[in-house]
Amino acid sequence: MSWSMKSSRRALLGFAAGAAALTMMATAPVAWAEPVDVAAVYTVPVEQQWVSRIHKALNEAEARGEITYDYSENVANTDYERVMREYADAGKDLIIGEVFGVERAARQVAADYPDTAFLMGSSFGPSGENFAVFDNWIHEPSYLTGIVAGRLTESNKIGMVGGYPIPEVNRLMHAFMDGARDVNPDVEFLVTFIGSWYDPPKAKEAAFAMIDSGADILYAERFGVSDAAAERDVKAIGNVIDTQEDYPGTVVASALWHMEPTIERAVEAVANGSFEAADYGQYSYMSYGGGSLAPMDPELVPQEILDEVAEREQEILDGMFRVNVNDSEPTSGQ
Repeated sequence: MSWSMKSSRRALLGFAAGAAALTMMATAPVAWAEPVDVAAVYTVPVEQQWVSRIHKALNEAEARGEITYDYSENVANTDYERVMREYADAGKDLIIGEVFGVERAARQVAADYPDTAFLMGSSFGPSGENFAVFDNWIHEPSYLTGIVAGRLTESNKIGMVGGYPIPEVNRLMHAFMDGARDVNPDVEFLVTFIGSWYDPPKAKEAAFAMIDSGADILYAERFGVSDAAAERDVKAIGNVIDTQEDYPGTVVASALWHMEPTIERAVEAVANGSFEAADYGQYSYMSYGGGSLAPMDPELVPQEILDEVAEREQEILDGMFRVNVNDSEPTSGQ
């Protein structure tokens, strides 16, 4: 059964169920008639911070009975198209993944399977009728963590270790740098990209080199950086996930990504037959609950800094302050 036929059937059954529900008092959440069949294709382990947020949101949707969920991890770019096609051939309703290294091939797959919905992390826009995109637009909380770093640094040197200089990483780094500079014009940045999405030992070595060069705060865009910070007794800023419990006294602030708003909207659209090629990026903004700042420990971050960050956060939510989006590659000395 094609995606459009299955979606129409769900919509019809959902309408009938909804009409029947009008005759009874009910407090249970509204749900569709049958779960959406979802598959995900990941190029890294599901433990990796970026993918872990997608995995978490999908697991929660499955636990609520909204979807069935299968996934493949550690899929090489050279194998990505094949795995996408296998899931499409298996009749999956919605396929999710990250196609930054396989944009053309992934879009061709979507074109070849017009009755399957695709929602992919991408540097580019939606295409066709069924290829929607998303991204982790958490530049707003990243800016707020920059304020913390700019206030806390004593050496005025901050180290930043990233995976690859792609727009999705660059904009978060620049937002962080802007936040730090806005409160501390004297701050300097040391920037390194390790050329991998998941190589904690390499990220750790890059962080050690920055500490040796005088950095007393590290921006941990990759796993391994906070380990170096903990070993050398400097502070770290987290990215995408909250690792403060894993590195007590080391990670002082984290910009968090919440994929739930994006997943909920995409799954509902497939369920009711309204899915279309669209950009879901906005649902990672703080105003939609897609981004947030992790709670900070007042023993690590003085109250006056907490108050300053809270005031700026409210300005962002009120639309009174806009964090700049800069997708260019950040470099040391900027």
